[in-house]
Amino acid sequence: MKTYSRITGTGSYLPPRRLTNADLVAELATQGVESSDDWIVERTGIRARHFADADVASSDLALLAARQALQAAGVEAGDIDLIIVATSTPDMVFPSTACILQGKLGVKGGAAFDVQAVCSGFIYALTIADSLIKSGTATKALVIGSEVFSRILDFKDRTTCVLFGDGAGAVVLEASPEPGILATDIHADGSHTKILCVPGHVSGGSVLGDPMLRMDGQAVFKLAVGVLQESARAVLTKAGKTDADIDWLIPHQANIRIMQSTARKLKLPMDKVVVTVDQHGNTSAASIPLALDTAVRSGQVKPGQTLLLEAVGGGFTWGAVLLKL
Repeated sequence: MKTYSRITGTGSYLPPRRLTNADLVAELATQGVESSDDWIVERTGIRARHFADADVASSDLALLAARQALQAAGVEAGDIDLIIVATSTPDMVFPSTACILQGKLGVKGGAAFDVQAVCSGFIYALTIADSLIKSGTATKALVIGSEVFSRILDFKDRTTCVLFGDGAGAVVLEASPEPGILATDIHADGSHTKILCVPGHVSGGSVLGDPMLRMDGQAVFKLAVGVLQESARAVLTKAGKTDADIDWLIPHQANIRIMQSTARKLKLPMDKVVVTVDQHGNTSAASIPLALDTAVRSGQVKPGQTLLLEAVGGGFTWGAVLLKL
């Protein structure tokens, strides 16, 4: 009998500190940086975001999201034999945030590792977990996106610091005789590394280079719109589906304009698009699982529906997953 993988539970966690645009604008003003709620909303659709406290790490957010997903799936932590954490803001250089999370869950033995594909990280991680389950290497996986992007923001650069937030989202992916993940598609183009990056690194106990996030917004937007449509078409073709089969589009929550453009190209009305960017900001690898869990728990997304997940990120990376919940 052929083995497939299926999402059986979702979870998420947002740090309690919530900053509205007005809150953030007031903080920026103390540093001589001008912005406004209207400016942020018009360009991004973002109205609020959450920031973690200084002593809270990505693994802490991941742990709380993981516990929710495990509970929703009716699975014990000890049953998990694969943990993949997608993050660009790990707790340490090494070991992986996934291994740290495994220790916090009090389990051992199963494989645990991080995936670094920036905002596409969850799509990459879900693709890898799906393949490992289909091959028989794993039977129950925790796939998590967790980020503390507030740590790498330059609060003197209003073009980037207003965009991002912290949070975590998780899913339990289990072996199943019925298809859940219908098709996946992941890509990268390393010639565009400089349009979205954190160019610093650690050497000799010091940070060399620039340790803050840098982005060419116009270049990212131009690339994102094209590759998202290509990846969406690819997974639909692989699964033998059409635009009409999509019940919900759950895109990376980066910018409402990119999301609207993608929906138009797929001939989907915005009422078929899960939107959380207004309340979460861009939480990078956490954004899709956060949006998924929010939609599931609100009753917006229901079991049996077909979902298209897609993302782009620094690298330049992109990809999509078509699944039946």
